[in-house]
Amino acid sequence: MKPKFVTIDRHPGRSAQTIGVARALGTDPDLIHEPSVGVVGTKGDSQCYLGVMSKVEAIHAELKARIGTGPNQLKMRLVQPEYTIATSDGIRNGTREMRYSLIGREVTQDALCEHLSATGLAGTIAVVACDKPPVGTLSALLEHNLPSIIMSDGAIHPGKEPNTGEPLDIVSAYQVAGHPDADYRHLIACHACPGIGSCGGMFTYNTMQTFIGVVGMQPLQMVAPPSDDPRRTNEFAAELVDHLANLMKNDLKPRDIVVRDSIRNAVIVAMAVGGSTNVVLHAPEIARAAGYGDFWKDVMTPEEFNYLSQNIVPVLTDARPYGKYSMVDIDKVGGVQVIVRELLEAGLLNGDVLTCTGETLARQVERLGARKADGKVVYPVEKPYKPTGGLRMLGGNLSPDFSAILKLAGVEGGLEDNLFRGRARVFEGEAGLLKALDETPETFQNHDMIIVRYEGPSGAPGMPEMLDPTSRITTLCRERNIVVALMTDARFSGGSVGLVIGHVGPEAAIGGPIGLVEEGDEIVADLNINELNCTQLADPAIYAKRKAAWDKIVADNGGIHPNCGIADTRLLHRARTSAVPATRGGGLHPNREVWVRAPRKAERQNFKLRNKHRPEFDKSF
Repeated sequence: MKPKFVTIDRHPGRSAQTIGVARALGTDPDLIHEPSVGVVGTKGDSQCYLGVMSKVEAIHAELKARIGTGPNQLKMRLVQPEYTIATSDGIRNGTREMRYSLIGREVTQDALCEHLSATGLAGTIAVVACDKPPVGTLSALLEHNLPSIIMSDGAIHPGKEPNTGEPLDIVSAYQVAGHPDADYRHLIACHACPGIGSCGGMFTYNTMQTFIGVVGMQPLQMVAPPSDDPRRTNEFAAELVDHLANLMKNDLKPRDIVVRDSIRNAVIVAMAVGGSTNVVLHAPEIARAAGYGDFWKDVMTPEEFNYLSQNIVPVLTDARPYGKYSMVDIDKVGGVQVIVRELLEAGLLNGDVLTCTGETLARQVERLGARKADGKVVYPVEKPYKPTGGLRMLGGNLSPDFSAILKLAGVEGGLEDNLFRGRARVFEGEAGLLKALDETPETFQNHDMIIVRYEGPSGAPGMPEMLDPTSRITTLCRERNIVVALMTDARFSGGSVGLVIGHVGPEAAIGGPIGLVEEGDEIVADLNINELNCTQLADPAIYAKRKAAWDKIVADNGGIHPNCGIADTRLLHRARTSAVPATRGGGLHPNREVWVRAPRKAERQNFKLRNKHRPEFDKSF
């Protein structure tokens, strides 16, 4: 059984440095044997992280002012702030360095796990930015399971095209990559990302910050304000310390907050904001860290996910990349608490789950005085921006793992009668596709289905996202009024739009059917039955012949397909040998087994009981 707090004993050798730290930080050395509190943050080569340090320092100063032996003070040992490193997704997209992006989630989790456990932090405030560090941070806090709270650093403001005044963001810059005018490309690059903060659209960053707020680990009013909002270093710092003190007083821990129904709430909100496909990679890892062995069995089945998205949950936001507005605009009309209020009042969320404020989700929304939807940026449930949810899971003979994910909110054409039928254009990696888009874009034809493979968790290794090619394809389709789809065993940026299907599994590197598709094969994406199929592979004889040929290539190459990327660092080799499938989060786990700490078997209930507050969910899947 883990002790409630980890403290330093009174051995003089072990006390020497804690006394020195207390003096250097200006705190009372008499408190060095008390439980410790501290702040953590993320740093990296990106605008996303430039604002983190000022928030960490403001919170650290607030903690320091509250620590002491007097009345109403926290009798605690203060530790110096700790930072984890991170990758810039925006700068690295389209390069081999992008393989480290999802791996960065794992590195953040491991580094923070070491800090939390070795320091024995009894109370933690985390400031997070960009896409993957927030998930790694939350997972580490769940594993540590002592009072903790998170604040996202905030989004960047939109840029502005100087001649037209059109709002810009990083996706705008990726979408002009194929423009013939080099000066115009440079103009957009110079104006797309002004100031500091993480990507401003409803891309992965804002999808996951909203997720973290709704799952209960971040106060809702702290999600939407931009990075440079003075509230983040003024009133929010004091509020976070108040909430942490309350969490510690009441021994309210992350696993008391992040339970099945709160995770389900967060997934439903991700659908309602037309969020990033990466949510179905991150939710399984968060659920694992919270003690659930398999997200797709213990929290929500793929069939239930699709039922909710097809029949129950509408898209409520007119947000980039599929709409007009940014998270800054959502903040101006009242923040994410407006979205949560709409869904709560429609009976689509469980409002009884606890949050880091010590209140239930419903009570927090009520206390914040969440506004009604404005009908322009955030729409009401009864008159939504789009009638169905933004995400869809696909099975079929190309996705027997039932792992393939489509961001339906971002599809701009090609799904007449919910059906796409096209010809396979096969690329053995992202680099080949980018070369073709650069040099021979005219070769892409209407109803091509581009297939990019050997870019999965083990194959790449690292499962890079593909904002660069999807952006170029989007522009190509708009200019020529055609539909070109893409499917891959890799993943996408939350900024990707178009008919793009990721996480197709099993991945090619481990013998998945995506590796058996040949040029010109017929590919059918049927959203009426939620399947992704290759017509030729439906013939058992063809499948067996192609699989035998694939097996021989692998055997002749020492057990790995030659189209896999080179794992030339220890970290990439770790990903090659220990990555789990997309259905389990694509993370790194020894022996490919998902390690679960203290599984919550006692909490497992049947579907009907879990959804007794929603009679229309009373279905058997």
